[in-house]
Amino acid sequence: MSDLLKLVGLARSTYYYQLKAMGVADRFISIKASIQTIQDENEGRLGYRRMTLALRKQTPLINGKTVRRLMGELGLKCTVRPKKYKSYKGPMGEVSPNILARQFEAEQPNQKWVTDITEFKVAGKKLYLSPVLDLYNGEIVAYKTAVRPQYTLVGDMLEQALERLPEGAKPMLHSDQGWHYRHSKYREKLEKAGLEQSMSRKGNCYDNATMESFFGTLKSEFYYRESFDSVAQLQAGLDKYIHYYNHKRIKTKLGGLSPVAYRTQSAVA
Repeated sequence: MSDLLKLVGLARSTYYYQLKAMGVADRFISIKASIQTIQDENEGRLGYRRMTLALRKQTPLINGKTVRRLMGELGLKCTVRPKKYKSYKGPMGEVSPNILARQFEAEQPNQKWVTDITEFKVAGKKLYLSPVLDLYNGEIVAYKTAVRPQYTLVGDMLEQALERLPEGAKPMLHSDQGWHYRHSKYREKLEKAGLEQSMSRKGNCYDNATMESFFGTLKSEFYYRESFDSVAQLQAGLDKYIHYYNHKRIKTKLGGLSPVAYRTQSAVA
């Protein structure tokens, strides 16, 4: 043994320390198992911050840095962010002022809504998604998909959202200056329902940052991680993901609750 250690240039003390360390059980083995289970249940979508929140339901004192290290050891990583579909086509109707003014917090449900359109490519074709998001809890209130970005994509989405509004609720609805939102039919529907329209300044995506963030999350956690053979398959996947996002995906800013759970808890309180 002495000759072998001398040959590889390893100190005897180092050899016996490593030998002893190899015989010690990993004290984080159960936590690693929990991390892997939670990640599998969420189809690999959790970063270390939300993973920490999920773990604290069973291990209250777990440290975020420890979770990040353990996730690194397990090879669990996050993916990238997407590019945005641009719907601005020049002057095609009136522009509303930026009433939202980057005030992305809401004190109650159905007080402030935001909307936008994003584009997907699949099997040589395109699919467009038009959702409405409630700034109170980040919940997707309504959404519509279509293979062409025609007005009905936004018009039908708006009808769906208005049908879900409780009596007396009249949220502000913020968007960019896309032609859909300047369309006379869209503006008439908002006016008839008593909703105040707000628009981002031209070319300023930060004025609708929460909607941009949702699209980023959707694409990094779902679209970029999957393979699709058809538009129908992508549409089915979007339905599944948005249900997951509303009902199961926990959020740090919501105290480790999903959007629907947070709204339900607030209603009970």
